[in-house]
Amino acid sequence: MFEAYGQDLKEVFENAAEALFNVICQIDKIEPKQEIEITVNGRNSEDLMFNWLQELILIVDTENMFFSKFEIKEIKEDGTYLKAVCYGEPASPEKGGTLVKAVTYYKFKLEKTKGGYKVRVALDI
Repeated sequence: MFEAYGQDLKEVFENAAEALFNVICQIDKIEPKQEIEITVNGRNSEDLMFNWLQELILIVDTENMFFSKFEIKEIKEDGTYLKAVCYGEPASPEKGGTLVKAVTYYKFKLEKTKGGYKVRVALDI
């Protein structure tokens, strides 16, 4: 389980992705050599966060990529859409971390706080 914070939705989504990849790989060893553009939809901000993290896990599995930098290019305030660019390199066992199967709904929560936003995420490993 991890928590990520941000002053706005864009920042909390970028920080949540970074926290996820701190589990998946040794993020400090991942070079931003390649980029992949991702679009994700949701019913609201919490749903969008869940779908965003699930999509990143799917890309690790299908594209065999590790990421170290995340840039939200566009995000709708109602939480129905985001477009992002993720930077990384092909996955390699020596830079790997913990195999993450999925994001779970266990204690999952995205909330607006006094200082911005906070998300709590539990992972199935």
